[in-house]
Amino acid sequence: MEALTWTGSLGTILNPALMVLLALLAVAIVAQLILGFFAPAQTLQSNPDGTIAATTGPLGLAETGVKYAFLGVLAIVVAYIVVPQVMPYGSAGIVGEVSKRFLPVWVSLIALFTLSIVYKRKLGLYGKLFDSTVGMIGFGLVMFWVFTALFVGMFDMIATHDYLSQVSGLKNKGPGVPVPEGTTGAIPHYLLGGDNLARDIFSRVVQGSVFVIAIAPLATIFAFMVGITLGLPAGFYGGKLDTFLSFVANLILAFPVILLFYLLVTPEIVETGIPSYMAAFLFIFPLIFFGVLLNSRYYTQPAKRNAILIPVLGILGWLYLSVINQKGTVIDFLPAWMDLFDISILVVFVSVVFVNAPTVFRIVRGLTLDLRTRDYVAAAQTRGEGAWYIMLWEILPNARGPLIVDFCLRIGYTTILLGTLGFFGLGLSSESPDWGSTINEGRKLLLIFAHPALPPAAALLSLVLGLNLLADGLREESLKD
Repeated sequence: MEALTWTGSLGTILNPALMVLLALLAVAIVAQLILGFFAPAQTLQSNPDGTIAATTGPLGLAETGVKYAFLGVLAIVVAYIVVPQVMPYGSAGIVGEVSKRFLPVWVSLIALFTLSIVYKRKLGLYGKLFDSTVGMIGFGLVMFWVFTALFVGMFDMIATHDYLSQVSGLKNKGPGVPVPEGTTGAIPHYLLGGDNLARDIFSRVVQGSVFVIAIAPLATIFAFMVGITLGLPAGFYGGKLDTFLSFVANLILAFPVILLFYLLVTPEIVETGIPSYMAAFLFIFPLIFFGVLLNSRYYTQPAKRNAILIPVLGILGWLYLSVINQKGTVIDFLPAWMDLFDISILVVFVSVVFVNAPTVFRIVRGLTLDLRTRDYVAAAQTRGEGAWYIMLWEILPNARGPLIVDFCLRIGYTTILLGTLGFFGLGLSSESPDWGSTINEGRKLLLIFAHPALPPAAALLSLVLGLNLLADGLREESLKD
């Protein structure tokens, strides 16, 4: 079995075209920048149909060149993804085989974007996201990794080998290296090469998405539930409650975040049982949030309230006990099969919630202080609505724009924190394929073998970039709302 090249026979056609288009794009961009300094100021003019007239002269020609050169580059990139799907194994090289492995993700993205664009006028703020090019790009990058984690974690697809299995002779081998005959795996190559323990880098990167996607958004949701549950009454009632909760939040925020994060995940702190007690306290807030949310909405309909509230709290209660229960720790009272997370993941969860909840609290409190004086709040009070109904069903929905934007940014921030922890060998186990740990493994021989560290670094960069672009798009559309 021969080693794979990057683009195989497909590259003999597409590579020269891509190089030419990239050169044209670079020339057009430079020309546009230079001409933009010297071109006379132009007033916007409209066409008879109401559209804005295109820029004329050399500057207009440069702008047109940038547009069509970019579209050409985009078409070539799409060809690298689409054409290999119908080519035999190996003929499209490493790029083609990687594209084939992600086929379920491509199909899911196409289906999601098609349905979202068709029905965007009926989907509220989410639908308006598809009016923003930046938001769509960010959403696409985020959903790429969400679908990847889904297909890897639930359906055991995309990955080509066991992310923990080691193959003799493939230590630090380059991308496209063939594996020895008789080695188990979906394909007979390591697409992105082997790491310093002869494990498949491609499989570890896609498997690492499961850890990142599972921990970062879910832990951020928990942090938001803590911050919302405490921030709403603090801003609505004010007084001593607000003073006390604000003092506690400021006390936590007084510590450097990274230092606080490191302290919480160190083995010495874990052995004291502090993270388990913190989990028991912090993870009770989702039960309080949903309990108060449903009770305040249906308190005038007891039968309907009980029919909804009992199963919801029952499921959440079981999940709560399963999350905080850890064998061999201070909280150990359930059968082992009910444990949802091991202690390393639990500690990371607690750390993320603890360091993010105070910031969310301050944001929610500030929004509540502003919104509690609005007319719709006064109208709800006149109707005789309770305080929690007003907070959860009047104030919170009207604060959704800033909170959604902050949620996206906070997931990106949490992703970076998880990568930082993994890089320093803290948090998850040393064999974990999370991107931070994988980057740390690869950077030890970075000057000699660059390929083990670059794929997880690119994955981390693309996810965080997507979250930031998504937040920008949501901010832009929420301001129009």
